[in-house]
Amino acid sequence: MSKQLALPSYASRLRKTCPRQHSFVFAVIVIVCCCAPRHGFAQSLHELIDREIEKHAGGALSPQADDEEFLRRVYLDFSGKPPGTDKVREFLADDNSDKREKLINELLGGTDFPRHMQEVFSAMLLERRTDTVVPDPEWEQYLRQSFSTNKSWEQLVGELLFSEPDENKQPKPQAKFFLAAGRANIHQKTQDISRIFLGRDVMCAQCHNHPTINDYVQRDYFGLFSYLQDTPEKANSEFESVFSPGKQTTGPKLPGGEEVTIPEFAEGEDEQAKLYRPQLLLSLDLPHDDNRSFVRNSVNRFWFLLMGRGLVHPLYLHHSDNPPSHPELMDAIANEFANSSFDVKYLLREIALSNAYQRSGRLPQNTESKDVPPQSYRTAIRKPLSPEQMAWSVMQVTGNLTALLKAPTPTPTPETTVFTYKDYINGRVEQVPENVADVMKLFVGVFGNPPGEPEIVFSPAMGHALFLMNEQLILDWLKPKPGNLVDRLLQLSDNVQIGEELYLSVLTRSPTKEEQLEIADYLELHKNRRGDALGELAWALIASSEFRSN
Repeated sequence: MSKQLALPSYASRLRKTCPRQHSFVFAVIVIVCCCAPRHGFAQSLHELIDREIEKHAGGALSPQADDEEFLRRVYLDFSGKPPGTDKVREFLADDNSDKREKLINELLGGTDFPRHMQEVFSAMLLERRTDTVVPDPEWEQYLRQSFSTNKSWEQLVGELLFSEPDENKQPKPQAKFFLAAGRANIHQKTQDISRIFLGRDVMCAQCHNHPTINDYVQRDYFGLFSYLQDTPEKANSEFESVFSPGKQTTGPKLPGGEEVTIPEFAEGEDEQAKLYRPQLLLSLDLPHDDNRSFVRNSVNRFWFLLMGRGLVHPLYLHHSDNPPSHPELMDAIANEFANSSFDVKYLLREIALSNAYQRSGRLPQNTESKDVPPQSYRTAIRKPLSPEQMAWSVMQVTGNLTALLKAPTPTPTPETTVFTYKDYINGRVEQVPENVADVMKLFVGVFGNPPGEPEIVFSPAMGHALFLMNEQLILDWLKPKPGNLVDRLLQLSDNVQIGEELYLSVLTRSPTKEEQLEIADYLELHKNRRGDALGELAWALIASSEFRSN
């Protein structure tokens, strides 16, 4: 199915409905589509983004972020962790005017990008829910491979919505998306599809039309519900509103679209009937460029990842009474994303090349009001680090990442048990995590939301602060060990060099004069316990709000 899903929607439908009669026409369509130009604008997309943002800014714009701020931002967004000090010094010393564009391309082509995107989309698609049918490593490898090869977003979503079992009749890795919602929980699947892929939280439309959002109607809910049936015979769903009794029925239909007519098949026509399995039709009908809800929601999600806020906000409330902050920009990006064959790297690259993305997080100097609306994008929006970003960042800046990556996975805990967050946090396992896999479990357990809750808003908690203050793992990482941060700092005798190395390592910037003085004063005050003092200085930066956000 993957080749079929990758084709333009009209060609896919033609092949599906008329596989033999139109084989020649189908081939011609494929040739034309493959040879056509991919991107339609004479003006680059990032220039168009800036034109639209500036046209509707409504006030002064923040200046371009300096190299230090930009470097940390783009590393966290495209690799999930900050750069090492060697990369920081190399980038700051580079005088070439195109160094930012080169760095964006380098990160998009690097090995950290697919791993980071796998972490981002595991959280977005599964919402921290899991299942035991598809092992986590198989799902993670599937997503990493998809982003590594830059699989079309249209194709990836199509595979998530429908996949045949393998030759051993076992679910393929992408089946985890539905399995995590529960095998028989069709209502949960309906709500997940609508919210994640169409940007519509239609949960209450299960029982009646939405009381305040006219666009969310019960017939659309059960139209999606009908797509999730096993066989064509079950594709018609019966429903009744709690407010207006009377049975109604609908076949598969996308919100705002036409109902799909599924023909009846006689005995012996099993092969033809397979082509009309409702969930297969969903995988063909939903993720296509003619489904504007899908395209606009997709663009909104990727924009949110880099910009910290959706053009439609909240992400799951796309409807006519909640229009995009920049309607023309939304339409332009949606058109370009579809024209690019849903090229994820192309879309992310163009957003990152824009002045809007590269703007400083400092308020414009000449603005009279300190209230700069986030939907104006006049100033860079602060984004909280995800649990995975926090884990990678702390491992990286403390200088312990290399040792953890070399450790066996998973690390055995007492007897034959395997590390779990609950066992560790409740004291049933005393050994601190000794490899990256177990560190990730711990950080996700501490900083992640409960299963089923999307992580799209910052939810600070006392437990986060207590973890950074008291967790033995963090404190151990801040003790001098060969090659780690505190060990490197101990090799330096000059306080200015210490401050520079410390701040470049943890915050990807040089310290201010005031911060340099604070470092010197603290080290003088604790000169008899220099190693501990250096660890405490590093801890103070890691526990800061500056480190906690991008």
